[in-house]
This record gives sequence, structure tokens and C-alpha cells, in this order.
Amino acid sequence: MQHWKLLERETRLAGNAREVPGITLFIERSRDILLSARTQVRQTVNTAMVQTYWQIGRLIVEDEQGGERRAEYGKAVLHELSLRLTAEFGKGFTLANLRNFRQFFLNFSWDEIRYSLRSELTWTHYRCLMRVENKTARTWYANETATQNWSVRALDRQISTLYYERLLGSQKQEGVREEAANKIATEASSDPRDCIRDPYVLEFLGVQPDAGLYEQDIEQGLIDRLQQFLMELGKGFAFVARQKRLQVEGDDFFVDLVFYNYLLKCFVLIDLKVGKLAHQDVGQLDMYVRVFDEQQRGEGDNPTIGLILCSERNAAVAKYSALADKPQLFASKYQTLLPSEAELRAELERDRALLEDAASAKKEDRV
Repeated sequence: MQHWKLLERETRLAGNAREVPGITLFIERSRDILLSARTQVRQTVNTAMVQTYWQIGRLIVEDEQGGERRAEYGKAVLHELSLRLTAEFGKGFTLANLRNFRQFFLNFSWDEIRYSLRSELTWTHYRCLMRVENKTARTWYANETATQNWSVRALDRQISTLYYERLLGSQKQEGVREEAANKIATEASSDPRDCIRDPYVLEFLGVQPDAGLYEQDIEQGLIDRLQQFLMELGKGFAFVARQKRLQVEGDDFFVDLVFYNYLLKCFVLIDLKVGKLAHQDVGQLDMYVRVFDEQQRGEGDNPTIGLILCSERNAAVAKYSALADKPQLFASKYQTLLPSEAELRAELERDRALLEDAASAKKEDRV
């Protein structure tokens, strides 16, 4: 640790006029180790989650085959199981989800789950794959999803357009593949949700979570380590401005950080927040986005995106503020330490629950 601080001190004293020998390689190698570890932890947690849901599905089917086949009995058991699991483990164990676990067991054998499970695929991917009745096609879609890094939406689209069947029936398979790849790229580059992460891990700042930490400290740290921050933001981001001034009827307002995403073809305003997300934070960002669109957005630019980076979420604000109904406003949590396996598990559970709740809501709306 002392060695690291000494390197930082020497760099500051040099005024960035020269690079401490070997520090760039040292940082990049350290970062590669951390990113690799994070990926492995996510994949391990995800694999355990998928196997767990298959096992619960197996228990449900075995219980149904235990002599009590009456429909009312089955409904009562699942209802009670849903209540008990939700009380102890939280969201994600609704009746609809338990039925999905049951179907998961019926569609996939244990050998498929244990030996052919692709760690790159999430539970939501497997829910999508359950729609494919042909086992050969299902395996093919799973392998393609893993190797091509398809999102759930991309997989859903390929299944819906019978991509596998069209490939089998085409004499020009390259043309079919190119068409599919182009459509995936186009869809991914047009949806802001594909470019916004949650959470963001800012361990490169080298700070401990502290009540005395202020927004300007985080901002200065991100500027000082802009390259690492751009890599954490993801693809397509370019830095534009810091403390960008907006003038409204004689009053000055300042946006913490401004980026441009050339994939989305829009500006991205980032407002930093230490502490719990509040309604006034959302209202302020909403105003910034409106003013920026009016004053700075150029011809050909898509609507500006606003992102609040906060150290603590607020479910009520997320549900009842403009975040709930404005597709250009986002709030993501940031962490200054690499998350533990337990924290990653909680994040995966939260994201899965949100996806499932959204899917259930859409289904209810259709009914």
C-alpha cells in the first residue's frame, strides 16, 4: 500500500509531465485481475442460481406425482410455497416464477444443467429458451447466445424470427447470419438501457465509503482517472465537459459531468450523489436534461440521457418519481469497493426480480 501511495505522490509531483516507469502496465495488469475475478464470481453465482431453480422445479414435480394429483391441492401447495419462500428469501418466488421453475425442470435434463450449462447465460436467458420445444434447436440457441454474447432481448428476437430454422433452410447461411447480426447491433445501439449499468464499480478511485466523502471528491477522482471511468461506463462514451454551465432566465446551473455516446448518438449527463437518492435529485436532473436538449442538442442527436450516480438506492423514489415513466432518466448505484460474492448475489437477485416483475406486469396488462 505504501508503495502504491509513493507512486501516486511521484506522479503528482511530476505534474503528469512524465510517467512513472512501469505504472501503466502495473495498473492495467491489476485491473485485468480484478475484472477477471469479478466475471468469475458473477458466473459462479449465476450457475448456482440456475441449478437451484431446476432443483426447486424437480421438487414441485415430484410432489405433484406423489399421489395427490387434484388441481386444487397443487394450487394450495404452490401458494403456500410461494408465501414461505418469499417471507424468507424475498422477491422472485411468485406463483408464476414457481411454475417457471417447474417448466424448467421438465424442459431440461440434469445432464444438460450440470454438464452443458453455459455460465454466460442468466436465468432470464433460460426462461426465454424454454419456449423452444426442439431440444437440438434449444441447445444451438444456448451455445450461440454464449459465444455471440446475445442479450436476453437479442435471444428473444432470434427465437421469434426462427433464426435457427432459417439457417437450416438457407443455402446462403452467411447472409442470414449477417442480417441477424446487423439487426442486433442496430437494436442495441438504439436503446439507452443497453448502455446504462447498475451498479457501477469505481474501485479504481481508491477511497473507502465514508460519510465525509463529498460529490466533488468523487468527481475529481473520476476526472483524475478518466480512462478507467470510461472503461467502466462501457462502449461508445467520450468525455465532453465537467461542471457544464446551463443558464436559465439569469440563473446558473452546473452539470457534474457530460459525455457523448456515439452508439446512441446522444449526450449523457451524469449527476453525482453521495448518500441516498432523493426526489429532488431526480427533479433536478430532469430539468438539466430538458434545458440541455433545448440549448445544446444538435441536429441529428437523439434525446439527452440523464444518469444519477448515487451511493444508496431509494426504491420509493425509483417507483414514484420521473424515473418510473421517463425512458431517458436513470439512477444507478456506485460502489467504491469491488463487491463481494454475497453482494453480487444480491444484485443478481434484485435484477432478476425486476425483470420478472416487469414481465408479469406486461402479461397482466395483456390479460
